[in-house]
Amino acid sequence: MRKLAILTFLSLDGVMQAVKLPEEDTSGGFEYGGWADKYWEEVMAQVQEEAMSEPYDLLLGRKTYELFAEYNSSTSGPNPLNDLTKYVATNTLGQLEWENSIPISGDIAKAIAKLKSQDGLLLQVHGSWQLINTLLKNDLVDEFRLWTFPVILGKGKRLFHTCSFLDNLSLLKTKSTANGVIMSIYKRR
Repeated sequence: MRKLAILTFLSLDGVMQAVKLPEEDTSGGFEYGGWADKYWEEVMAQVQEEAMSEPYDLLLGRKTYELFAEYNSSTSGPNPLNDLTKYVATNTLGQLEWENSIPISGDIAKAIAKLKSQDGLLLQVHGSWQLINTLLKNDLVDEFRLWTFPVILGKGKRLFHTCSFLDNLSLLKTKSTANGVIMSIYKRR
């Protein structure tokens, strides 16, 4: 059976919207896109070491897939994300151009539950706010890999805005970067 881990970046008030790029997601009038950029280099070094060093497959929502595919398929030289199997939750995209991408459609929660029941690598979700909320609502998350930035945004898409009560989490690891970002990795008991 496969495990499923959420890897996401949050402000202190739980916002995960438009972390890296100003134009990444302006829905709802969000105007703070790129809010984590000044912390990025140090945080990504820690993310690589702590959450991306072991083999995994990616699970992405459609919008995150489109952002990642555009950037990663156009970079020259070796790129480990290109080699990963990427499962994409979509009911609108026809053909997926980024290599090693597999669409998941129809009842997304049911399809992911089936994928989790199979043998295989860890499924790691990056970004993908809408997909994460579907996973939370259907109790499909086994681990949370969170990086919390010393920023308060006041508005935006929050990670746990539709989550039901969870009190069965164990802290596996915590660490901070020199620039004040806190890594917290929790697993479900």
